[in-house]
Amino acid sequence: MQQEIKPSVIVTHLSKHFTLSNAQRKKRKSEDKILKAVDDISFDLYPGEIFGLLGPNGAGKTTTLRILATLLKPSGGSVEIEGFNLNKDSEEIRKRIGFLTSELKLDNFFTPDYTFDFFASIYGLGEERRKNRKEFLFQKFGIEEYRYKKIGELSSGMKQKVSLAISLLHDPSFIIYDEPTNGLDIIASKAVEDYLLELKEEGKTIIISTHIMSIIDKLADRIAIMLDGKIAYLGDAKDVKDEGGLENLFFRLYEEKEGKR
Repeated sequence: MQQEIKPSVIVTHLSKHFTLSNAQRKKRKSEDKILKAVDDISFDLYPGEIFGLLGPNGAGKTTTLRILATLLKPSGGSVEIEGFNLNKDSEEIRKRIGFLTSELKLDNFFTPDYTFDFFASIYGLGEERRKNRKEFLFQKFGIEEYRYKKIGELSSGMKQKVSLAISLLHDPSFIIYDEPTNGLDIIASKAVEDYLLELKEEGKTIIISTHIMSIIDKLADRIAIMLDGKIAYLGDAKDVKDEGGLENLFFRLYEEKEGKR
Protein backbone atom coordinates (compact mmCIF):
# COMPACT_ATOMS: atom_id res chain seq x y z
CA MET A 1 0.00 0.00 0.00
CA GLN A 2 1.32 3.43 -0.95
CA GLN A 3 2.05 5.57 2.09
CA GLU A 4 -0.10 8.66 2.37
CA ILE A 5 1.83 11.92 2.02
CA LYS A 6 1.16 14.23 4.92
CA PRO A 7 1.05 18.01 4.46
CA SER A 8 4.19 19.89 5.50
CA VAL A 9 2.29 23.17 5.88
CA ILE A 10 -1.22 23.44 7.34
CA VAL A 11 -3.01 26.79 7.16
CA THR A 12 -6.30 26.87 9.10
CA HIS A 13 -8.78 29.78 9.16
CA LEU A 14 -5.95 32.29 8.73
CA SER A 15 -6.83 35.99 9.03
CA LYS A 16 -4.90 39.25 9.12
CA HIS A 17 -6.64 42.55 9.86
CA PHE A 18 -5.14 46.04 9.79
CA THR A 19 -6.53 49.16 11.46
CA LEU A 20 -6.75 51.99 8.93
CA SER A 21 -5.93 55.61 9.71
CA ASN A 22 -8.16 58.46 8.59
CA ALA A 23 -5.74 59.19 5.74
CA GLN A 24 -5.76 55.56 4.65
CA ARG A 25 -9.56 55.42 4.69
CA LYS A 26 -9.72 58.60 2.63
CA LYS A 27 -7.24 57.19 0.11
CA ARG A 28 -9.25 53.99 -0.17
CA LYS A 29 -12.50 55.97 -0.35
CA SER A 30 -13.95 53.81 2.39
CA GLU A 31 -15.37 54.36 5.86
CA ASP A 32 -14.23 50.92 7.03
CA LYS A 33 -11.81 51.21 9.95
CA ILE A 34 -10.56 47.64 9.55
CA LEU A 35 -8.97 46.16 6.44
CA LYS A 36 -9.36 42.38 6.23
CA ALA A 37 -6.23 41.73 4.16
CA VAL A 38 -6.53 37.98 4.72
CA ASP A 39 -10.00 36.75 5.62
CA ASP A 40 -10.41 33.21 6.99
CA ILE A 41 -8.41 31.15 4.47
CA SER A 42 -7.38 27.50 4.78
CA PHE A 43 -5.13 25.28 2.64
CA ASP A 44 -2.43 22.63 2.95
CA LEU A 45 0.93 22.38 1.20
CA TYR A 46 2.75 19.11 0.51
CA PRO A 47 6.38 18.05 0.10
CA GLY A 48 7.38 17.76 -3.55
CA GLU A 49 4.73 20.12 -4.91
CA ILE A 50 4.60 23.63 -6.31
CA PHE A 51 1.58 25.60 -5.14
CA GLY A 52 0.60 28.65 -7.22
CA LEU A 53 -1.07 31.63 -5.55
CA LEU A 54 -2.76 34.12 -7.88
CA GLY A 55 -4.75 37.29 -7.41
CA PRO A 56 -4.87 40.97 -8.34
CA ASN A 57 -3.03 43.64 -6.34
CA GLY A 58 -4.53 43.96 -2.88
CA ALA A 59 -5.97 40.44 -2.87
CA GLY A 60 -3.93 39.40 0.18
CA LYS A 61 -1.27 37.23 -1.50
CA THR A 62 1.81 39.03 -0.19
CA THR A 63 0.31 39.36 3.30
CA THR A 64 -0.30 35.59 3.31
CA LEU A 65 3.28 34.89 2.25
CA ARG A 66 4.69 37.29 4.85
CA ILE A 67 2.73 35.47 7.55
CA LEU A 68 4.08 32.11 6.38
CA ALA A 69 7.59 33.61 6.45
CA THR A 70 7.05 34.68 10.11
CA LEU A 71 7.32 38.39 9.21
CA LEU A 72 3.73 39.14 10.22
CA LYS A 73 1.67 37.74 13.06
CA PRO A 74 -1.82 36.59 12.08
CA SER A 75 -4.90 38.15 13.62
CA GLY A 76 -6.60 34.75 13.79
CA GLY A 77 -6.29 31.14 12.77
CA SER A 78 -3.22 28.93 12.86
CA VAL A 79 -0.26 27.88 10.73
CA GLU A 80 1.77 24.72 11.26
CA ILE A 81 5.01 24.30 9.29
CA GLU A 82 6.74 20.91 9.45
CA GLY A 83 5.17 20.27 12.83
CA PHE A 84 6.04 23.66 14.30
CA ASN A 85 3.45 26.23 15.34
CA LEU A 86 3.93 29.65 13.73
CA ASN A 87 3.18 31.60 16.91
CA LYS A 88 5.26 29.46 19.26
CA ASP A 89 8.14 28.19 17.13
CA SER A 90 8.98 31.03 14.73
CA GLU A 91 12.74 30.65 15.23
CA GLU A 92 12.65 26.96 14.28
CA ILE A 93 10.47 27.75 11.28
CA ARG A 94 12.89 30.40 9.99
CA LYS A 95 15.62 27.77 9.80
CA ARG A 96 13.48 25.80 7.36
CA ILE A 97 12.19 28.49 5.01
CA GLY A 98 13.60 30.38 2.07
CA PHE A 99 11.73 33.63 1.42
CA LEU A 100 12.02 35.97 -1.55
CA THR A 101 9.97 39.10 -2.10
CA SER A 102 10.28 42.14 -4.33
CA GLU A 103 10.49 44.18 -1.13
CA LEU A 104 13.88 42.62 -0.30
CA LYS A 105 16.57 45.25 -0.85
CA LEU A 106 20.25 44.30 -0.87
CA ASP A 107 22.90 46.79 0.25
CA ASN A 108 24.28 48.47 -2.88
CA PHE A 109 27.72 48.96 -1.33
CA PHE A 110 28.36 45.26 -0.71
CA THR A 111 29.32 42.57 -3.20
CA PRO A 112 27.36 39.37 -3.83
CA ASP A 113 30.26 37.44 -2.30
CA TYR A 114 30.22 39.45 0.94
CA THR A 115 26.41 39.51 1.10
CA PHE A 116 26.23 35.72 0.75
CA ASP A 117 28.80 35.26 3.54
CA PHE A 118 26.93 37.71 5.78
CA PHE A 119 23.63 35.85 5.50
CA ALA A 120 25.41 32.48 5.77
CA SER A 121 26.80 33.59 9.13
CA ILE A 122 23.29 34.51 10.30
CA TYR A 123 22.13 30.99 9.45
CA GLY A 124 25.17 29.51 11.20
CA LEU A 125 26.63 27.77 8.14
CA GLY A 126 30.12 26.39 8.70
CA GLU A 127 32.95 27.50 6.43
CA GLU A 128 32.97 24.36 4.27
CA ARG A 129 29.22 24.25 3.77
CA ARG A 130 29.09 27.99 3.10
CA LYS A 131 31.80 27.67 0.46
CA ASN A 132 30.11 24.71 -1.25
CA ARG A 133 26.68 26.35 -1.28
CA LYS A 134 28.13 29.59 -2.63
CA GLU A 135 29.97 27.90 -5.47
CA PHE A 136 26.94 25.81 -6.38
CA LEU A 137 24.40 28.65 -6.32
CA PHE A 138 26.66 31.22 -7.99
CA GLN A 139 27.24 28.77 -10.83
CA LYS A 140 23.55 27.83 -10.98
CA PHE A 141 22.41 31.46 -11.36
CA GLY A 142 25.37 32.81 -13.35
CA ILE A 143 26.64 35.06 -10.56
CA GLU A 144 30.24 33.87 -10.54
CA GLU A 145 31.77 36.59 -12.73
CA TYR A 146 29.91 39.31 -10.77
CA ARG A 147 30.70 38.06 -7.28
CA TYR A 148 33.12 40.91 -6.46
CA LYS A 149 31.18 43.75 -8.08
CA LYS A 150 29.14 46.09 -5.90
CA ILE A 151 25.47 45.18 -5.94
CA GLY A 152 24.62 48.78 -6.86
CA GLU A 153 26.49 48.26 -10.15
CA LEU A 154 24.50 45.17 -11.13
CA SER A 155 21.46 45.01 -13.39
CA SER A 156 18.04 44.47 -11.83
CA GLY A 157 18.04 40.92 -13.20
CA MET A 158 21.41 40.10 -11.62
CA LYS A 159 20.29 41.59 -8.30
CA GLN A 160 17.30 39.26 -8.46
CA LYS A 161 19.61 36.30 -9.06
CA VAL A 162 21.69 37.26 -6.03
CA SER A 163 18.50 37.48 -3.96
CA LEU A 164 17.49 34.02 -5.19
CA ALA A 165 20.87 32.57 -4.23
CA ILE A 166 20.68 34.10 -0.75
CA SER A 167 17.16 32.76 -0.20
CA LEU A 168 18.45 29.25 -0.90
CA LEU A 169 21.85 29.38 0.80
CA HIS A 170 20.78 27.26 3.79
CA ASP A 171 19.04 24.65 1.57
CA PRO A 172 15.53 25.32 2.97
CA SER A 173 12.81 22.68 2.84
CA PHE A 174 9.98 25.23 2.46
CA ILE A 175 10.39 27.88 -0.26
CA ILE A 176 8.18 30.98 -0.36
CA TYR A 177 8.56 33.10 -3.49
CA ASP A 178 6.75 36.34 -4.33
CA GLU A 179 7.43 37.16 -8.03
CA PRO A 180 10.63 35.06 -8.30
CA THR A 181 11.31 35.99 -11.95
CA ASN A 182 10.87 39.73 -11.40
CA GLY A 183 13.39 41.63 -13.53
CA LEU A 184 14.75 38.54 -15.27
CA ASP A 185 15.01 38.10 -19.03
CA ILE A 186 13.47 35.09 -20.73
CA ILE A 187 16.64 32.98 -20.48
CA ALA A 188 17.22 33.69 -16.79
CA SER A 189 13.51 33.14 -16.06
CA LYS A 190 13.74 29.71 -17.71
CA ALA A 191 16.77 28.85 -15.56
CA VAL A 192 14.86 29.78 -12.39
CA GLU A 193 11.80 27.80 -13.48
CA ASP A 194 13.95 24.75 -14.23
CA TYR A 195 15.65 24.98 -10.84
CA LEU A 196 12.31 25.22 -9.05
CA LEU A 197 11.34 21.97 -10.76
CA GLU A 198 14.62 20.44 -9.53
CA LEU A 199 13.81 21.55 -6.00
CA LYS A 200 10.37 20.02 -6.34
CA GLU A 201 11.97 16.70 -7.33
CA GLU A 202 14.11 16.94 -4.20
CA GLY A 203 10.92 16.98 -2.16
CA LYS A 204 10.86 20.68 -1.27
CA THR A 205 7.57 22.40 -0.50
CA ILE A 206 7.21 25.45 -2.76
CA ILE A 207 4.63 28.25 -2.86
CA ILE A 208 4.84 30.87 -5.61
CA SER A 209 2.88 34.06 -6.05
CA THR A 210 3.17 35.80 -9.41
CA HIS A 211 1.21 37.87 -11.90
CA ILE A 212 2.67 35.83 -14.77
CA MET A 213 0.05 33.16 -15.39
CA SER A 214 2.26 31.21 -17.79
CA ILE A 215 4.65 30.44 -14.92
CA ILE A 216 1.82 29.04 -12.82
CA ASP A 217 0.57 27.10 -15.84
CA LYS A 218 3.99 25.50 -16.34
CA LEU A 219 5.02 24.87 -12.75
CA ALA A 220 2.08 24.56 -10.37
CA ASP A 221 0.60 21.26 -9.21
CA ARG A 222 -2.20 23.06 -7.39
CA ILE A 223 -3.56 26.58 -7.67
CA ALA A 224 -5.35 29.01 -5.38
CA ILE A 225 -6.90 32.28 -6.55
CA MET A 226 -7.34 35.01 -3.93
CA LEU A 227 -9.85 37.86 -4.23
CA ASP A 228 -10.50 40.42 -1.48
CA GLY A 229 -8.60 38.42 1.12
CA LYS A 230 -10.47 35.18 0.49
CA ILE A 231 -9.70 32.08 -1.54
CA ALA A 232 -12.10 32.13 -4.49
CA TYR A 233 -10.71 28.93 -6.03
CA LEU A 234 -8.54 26.05 -4.84
CA GLY A 235 -7.85 23.01 -6.97
CA ASP A 236 -5.45 20.83 -8.94
CA ALA A 237 -3.77 22.41 -11.94
CA LYS A 238 -5.19 19.70 -14.20
CA ASP A 239 -8.72 20.65 -13.09
CA VAL A 240 -8.13 24.25 -14.16
CA LYS A 241 -8.07 23.05 -17.76
CA ASP A 242 -11.61 21.78 -17.28
CA GLU A 243 -12.54 25.32 -16.21
CA GLY A 244 -11.40 26.67 -19.58
CA GLY A 245 -7.79 27.39 -18.61
CA LEU A 246 -6.21 29.52 -15.90
CA GLU A 247 -6.71 32.91 -17.54
CA ASN A 248 -10.39 32.26 -18.30
CA LEU A 249 -10.99 30.94 -14.78
CA PHE A 250 -9.25 33.91 -13.17
CA PHE A 251 -11.16 36.57 -15.09
CA ARG A 252 -14.47 34.76 -14.69
CA LEU A 253 -14.04 34.72 -10.91
CA TYR A 254 -12.84 38.32 -10.87
CA GLU A 255 -15.77 39.55 -12.99
CA GLU A 256 -18.24 37.61 -10.84
CA LYS A 257 -16.78 39.26 -7.74
CA GLU A 258 -16.90 42.71 -9.31
CA GLY A 259 -20.47 42.15 -10.47
CA LYS A 260 -21.63 41.53 -6.93
CA ARG A 261 -20.63 45.03 -5.87
